[in-house]
Amino acid sequence: MMQRLLPFLSLIVLFVGLAIASPHFLTDTNLSSVVRQTAVINIMSLGMTVIIIAGGIDLSVGAILAMGGLLGTMAMEKGMSIPAGLLIGILTGLFWGTVNGWLTVKLSINPFIVTLGTLGIARGLALIISNGLPVHRIPPAFSFLGEGNLLGVPFVLWLLVGCALLTHAILEHTRLGRYAFAIGSNAEAAVYAGIPVAFHTTCVYAFGGMLTGLAGMIEASRLMTGQPTAGNGYELQAIAAVVIGGGSLHGGEGSVIGTLIGAFIMGLLSNGSDLLGVSPYLQQAIIGAVIILAVTVDELRKRKLA
Repeated sequence: MMQRLLPFLSLIVLFVGLAIASPHFLTDTNLSSVVRQTAVINIMSLGMTVIIIAGGIDLSVGAILAMGGLLGTMAMEKGMSIPAGLLIGILTGLFWGTVNGWLTVKLSINPFIVTLGTLGIARGLALIISNGLPVHRIPPAFSFLGEGNLLGVPFVLWLLVGCALLTHAILEHTRLGRYAFAIGSNAEAAVYAGIPVAFHTTCVYAFGGMLTGLAGMIEASRLMTGQPTAGNGYELQAIAAVVIGGGSLHGGEGSVIGTLIGAFIMGLLSNGSDLLGVSPYLQQAIIGAVIILAVTVDELRKRKLA
């Protein structure tokens, strides 16, 4: 029980501490900024949650985010509508996620290696397609996706809640969710139980890719540019959010609420560091230390239960 409550308690302590340490933390502007800044990682992390629960991992999400945002904005630059551009970005993520899952199950290669390879392929193709140049000629109305408000609330927060509810519903109320937990707990036993492991593993990666494509379009909307170099290091933040939130890199464990808490912990660490004038280089070191601590706690817990 304490293992499950620890991320939530850490988030509360961090929130209260920053509220005391900086008078600017609790302002509407700053809190809105935190929500917008963390939305991209949050949505990516939801997809990563399902992948990690199924015993996998995806190192290519940063590159997929970049290509999704790039192709979506390029479509709008060519005269396509904003919804069409958004759909292209999401489908780009879906395509790469499906490729990751298919290669993993068909070649029987460790997903770490597969997604490390597709990271390089997707990043390289994004740079080739764009000639290394960002896309700027985007309809001004596209900025609403990342920076607009709906009913006084950042629109990305509505999107995040929708994605979280969808992910929770998949994990708790669908065959794909049940099978993801079973595959992550023991893939060999899942095969003997008659679960179509290859198909559902591919679906898990496809779902993660789809959410990453959406995150790529949100990132492009916030920057109002399609950057072929966007998303560098985002894969580590997405994995860290899942682990900090109680997910296990061994598979079979994880939750939507835990991942959201993990992502917001990292977002508050980054925001608080900025408010307190902490060096961005030190911020990276802090997040790295938090990742090691979270994994260590998980390992110690598993050894205790063994």
